[in-house]
Amino acid sequence: MVRFMKNEIVKRIEKDFSDTVDLVIKPIKVSLLKTIYVIYLESVTGSDKVNDYILKNISFLNAIKKGNFKDLPSLIPAPNTKILKNADEIEFYITNGFTIVICGKEIIALETRADIQRGIPEPTTEQAVFGPKDAFTENIQINLGLLKRRLKSKNLKAKSVVLGRKTKTMIEILYFDDICEEDLVTHVESELKKVDVDGILDSGNVSEYLSEENNTHFPTVIKTERPDTASNALLAGKVLLFVDTSPFALIVPGFFSDFLNPVSDNYKKSNNINFLKVLRFCCFFLTILAPAIYIALINYNPETIPTTLLINFSTQRDNVPFPAIVEAVMMLIIYEILRESDVRFPNSYGSAISILGALILGEAAVNAGFVSPIMIIVIAFTFITSLIFTEQEVVNAARHWRIIFLIAAAFYGLYGIVLAFLYFLCHITELKTMGKPYFYPIAPFDKTYLFKGLLKKDILKDTERSSLLAPNNKTKQRSTDS
Repeated sequence: MVRFMKNEIVKRIEKDFSDTVDLVIKPIKVSLLKTIYVIYLESVTGSDKVNDYILKNISFLNAIKKGNFKDLPSLIPAPNTKILKNADEIEFYITNGFTIVICGKEIIALETRADIQRGIPEPTTEQAVFGPKDAFTENIQINLGLLKRRLKSKNLKAKSVVLGRKTKTMIEILYFDDICEEDLVTHVESELKKVDVDGILDSGNVSEYLSEENNTHFPTVIKTERPDTASNALLAGKVLLFVDTSPFALIVPGFFSDFLNPVSDNYKKSNNINFLKVLRFCCFFLTILAPAIYIALINYNPETIPTTLLINFSTQRDNVPFPAIVEAVMMLIIYEILRESDVRFPNSYGSAISILGALILGEAAVNAGFVSPIMIIVIAFTFITSLIFTEQEVVNAARHWRIIFLIAAAFYGLYGIVLAFLYFLCHITELKTMGKPYFYPIAPFDKTYLFKGLLKKDILKDTERSSLLAPNNKTKQRSTDS
């Protein structure tokens, strides 16, 4: 039996990865005095690739015998090879599916990642009738490929940042250097480099570091699983972030109007879609104002309600033992519980739970005299108007402001709603996202972006980008006017 004198670097790897069951260290005797070590992790490395790229290609042994270790990258047919300068880099590469080849003090890393990703799926959270049907996956290389299939330009640049002391998560920052502001890219990169944490497991972790989480309930970072949405944002002058192991890309800055209008609107005629855009904007304010307006009219301003309708409301509330505000809060809590159960349950049970809660529980509450039928209608209308928003953070922000308006209406009626609305406007207009005004293009007003965010301009007249995002390259289409 031949005994090998273990290399110092190999000893260090064995110590660093002690009690790691998937670590493989294969020594290969090259000559009497030379031994090379092939080291990899079975769980993230394809054994067939190690065999095909390294073990079957023994032609590189002659190069090692002659001391030409630096010639190995050209001799081994691996897709990506790197000569490592020191042993500190080994941990990053070996945990990312690379095979490490060691000879003396020389270290080389060869890409032999295992195929442990799923195929390209269809969008599930941003479904649309028209538009592409592919979606991002957990593999950052596949996501880059889906993006570059659409954006074939040398001006699409990428910067890499690694976050997480334990996870070593790769993050790619993408932008067009001839469209996007350099200050925006620098700001994003500097914010990420401030992060010092054990682990980054999903793009949601990264978005928390990029958003003003402590100042507002509104989302300021867009999460998307659609490559066409990501491409559209880059062409507008925004910055895109891919996080390895996450199927959702991040887009910054994210304005309020961006969360109300999906990119699939671009695939429809402007005359038809503008009605829906205005409707969505109205639905947001209805979902936060409807219960408050009902409470204000019933308690403080009944004279504004037609007499016949007011008599019907009074008749319905005769047997209800609670004030209208208590009634509203009870129903809001019940509907929030139903919404949460619908999200958490498997798809096969979710709809059944919703029907059970909405029909049986609602009808039983009315028959028992706990709530009035009109309150059921108001709360149901409130939640129906919130269902048009796919971004969960928008729904959460609407819930927060709904409670504020409800409390203001309970104490001061319509006057309280006006005061709460002024507070809402002050709050949302002072918000910043990556140093940009969040309520843009309404405050500050920008006619060009208004027709991109809140309304859709005819495609032949949509010739300019927003001056806020791309001040140095505003022209995106040559005008057809003669």
